[in-house]
Amino acid sequence: MKRRVALHLGCIGRQVGQTIAFCRLSTRRVIVSRDRPQETMVCPTRPQAKWPALLALTLILCVSAQPVSVVNGVRRLIAQHDLPAAESLARAWQAHNPPSPELAAALSWLARATLDARNLDQADAFAAETAKMVSRFTIGQKLDDDPWLPVAEGAAIEVHAQVLVARGERPEAIDYLQAQLKQFAATSLPERIRKNINLLNLEGKPAPPLDLSAAQWLGTQPPSLASLRGHPILLFFWAHWCGDCKAEVAIIANIQRTFAPRGLVVISPTRLYGYVARGEDAPADQEKHYIEEVRRRYYAALPDMLVPLSAANFIHYGASTTPTLVLIDRTGVVRYYHPGAAAEADLSARIRALL
Repeated sequence: MKRRVALHLGCIGRQVGQTIAFCRLSTRRVIVSRDRPQETMVCPTRPQAKWPALLALTLILCVSAQPVSVVNGVRRLIAQHDLPAAESLARAWQAHNPPSPELAAALSWLARATLDARNLDQADAFAAETAKMVSRFTIGQKLDDDPWLPVAEGAAIEVHAQVLVARGERPEAIDYLQAQLKQFAATSLPERIRKNINLLNLEGKPAPPLDLSAAQWLGTQPPSLASLRGHPILLFFWAHWCGDCKAEVAIIANIQRTFAPRGLVVISPTRLYGYVARGEDAPADQEKHYIEEVRRRYYAALPDMLVPLSAANFIHYGASTTPTLVLIDRTGVVRYYHPGAAAEADLSARIRALL
């Protein structure tokens, strides 16, 4: 978890024949995680104004005086499905500023957005530009020294691999991801890279064993997957900071209530992230205690939850997205791998098929 000062952009509107009267910049501290850098940009007046043109113009006017978040602007325009304006904003910023980790992150968002729009060539070009820019900042420093760099590099790797798959080059995509996994083994990226590998080839293969060697868990000691042969198993990867995980609890509790009498075992791995509430840095013992508090408060519907505590499990299963759900059949083979929340009806149907 990194801390970052985000600049709030306040815009005071226009009169006929005028552009921007002035920009008001104020600061506040926000928390930026490796996987989910979050900053907030607000315009307190005229929230329904034509933001793309206003935002782009405001950034250009303010850029020479104070830095503002180009990532916020690009993401806002992408959310409004205005990719040309998003790219124009990034290029305008690029024309007035030297390359930076944040600009690389903005370009990585453009790579993801153009991939979603099925513009494969442009997505791949943005990914390559992002990776090239990141490489400039990893000479003499580690990738994780700046929170924007792993965000940008991870997206560039992911987009290029997905472009290869979309072009019918699935084996090449897996080979590429395996090579990136080795290259970035000492960074925060293995979970994300492994997720993309698993999405391509984990289903139908034996489930990786859970790491229990560190002898860390919450509540009752979890059993090994090998000892549970003959039972279908649902793995529910979660994180103490994850709102979507908390929202999934009711679904997992209903699943357990319905299918545990028929042999289903639910195991809920989590891991340490190095911080607690409000992003405050914390040693392992303090964070473990905090996770216990979160579990009691938000996961009470799962009172007998088996919780192995290990970062290795998250790497092996590529659980960079939380929740991640993995369904394993009675013979120990993965039948369902799903980063993100799942609907109860869909999950129930998949479990019934294994009983």
